[in-house]
Amino acid sequence: MKTLKKLAVPLSIGILGAVLLSSCSVGIPKGATAVQNFDSKKYLGKWYEIARFDFRFEKNLNNTTAEYSDKSNGNIEVKNRGYDYVKNKWKESVGEAKFVNKPTEARLKVSFFKPIWAGYNVIDIDENYRYALVAGNNLDYLWILSREKTIPESYKQRFLEKAKSLGYKTENLIWVKHD
Repeated sequence: MKTLKKLAVPLSIGILGAVLLSSCSVGIPKGATAVQNFDSKKYLGKWYEIARFDFRFEKNLNNTTAEYSDKSNGNIEVKNRGYDYVKNKWKESVGEAKFVNKPTEARLKVSFFKPIWAGYNVIDIDENYRYALVAGNNLDYLWILSREKTIPESYKQRFLEKAKSLGYKTENLIWVKHD
């Protein structure tokens, strides 16, 4: 019995550690590649969320935006905002993003609840940094972003085709309403 107790504590700590590490996944979906020669300065500023998969942090939100700005430590501040149309109130979350590898590769990790980090991968962007396709660490997270409240049909189709080719179920996207 004593031996069992001696094993139970380290085993429990090991399992807890594995669960925590798996919740901090900063990967990229299989087959996806992050934008190379990425210019984070051009990416800064306000983006409108055009489409996303539904998940609990953005449940019932419209008028959603993401605003990115430089932090003094070299990382990027992330301010997400949206209007909860069920509760009739604005919701805002402030987090931090940092590059996984180098600043010229659009592979970042973002945290709103440290020490938990998640993948944030810009996998397609137009040359003027007006429209972007962003993938999480797996096929459960995808965002289409625009500097405006709408997106041209050509970019919408380009991003949808790319997402489908990676295995995303784009028919499940929520198309965000903006007033």
